[in-house]
Amino acid sequence: MNFNNVFRWHYPFLLLLLLLTRVASADTLLVLGDSLSAGYRMSAAAAWPALLDKKWQQQPRVINGSISGDTTAQGLARLPALLQQHKPRWVLIELGGNDGLRGFPPQNIEQDLRKIITTVQAANAEPLLMQIRLPANYGRRYTESFSAIYPKLAQQYAIPLVPFFMEQVYLKPQWMQQDGIHPAPDAQAFITELMDQALAPAVKRGS
Repeated sequence: MNFNNVFRWHYPFLLLLLLLTRVASADTLLVLGDSLSAGYRMSAAAAWPALLDKKWQQQPRVINGSISGDTTAQGLARLPALLQQHKPRWVLIELGGNDGLRGFPPQNIEQDLRKIITTVQAANAEPLLMQIRLPANYGRRYTESFSAIYPKLAQQYAIPLVPFFMEQVYLKPQWMQQDGIHPAPDAQAFITELMDQALAPAVKRGS
């Protein structure tokens, strides 16, 4: 048997299989977030990432890797396993709110976010950073230092800065849970539309 001929005959099919496998694994958006995206006190199927996945008909697929209560450090610790498991093409970073609510030093938050961005890039995925803002009662100096982290990193790494969806949700009390922090199930459809508008152009750039 002439193995060279066999290889030449099968090479196009092997190449096609490799390309199809790469496309299937690449067209995934991973949401790395906290309770704002995890679906706090609701089913995961009712949270906006699941609704966005349904709206996009899994093109690209949306994987919700968010956990309620996560800080940037906790998200960073979970990230390598998520990247290995899902091999996403894009990663939406929605973290920092819990750090800010606990008064963590802004420089520590920035350092963790920086490591998340570079870890995503090292995995040949594209990071998308969501702007996070804190309630005004945390003091002007701290809230401004906190908010400034996100545009700074987006500019330094030349990555998209996604608007903070909670800024519009806060305006409607009926869309908020009783704790005044988390969006209610009734707000998820609205958030889905916002995120569709914000994310669709970014995730289709390399399609």
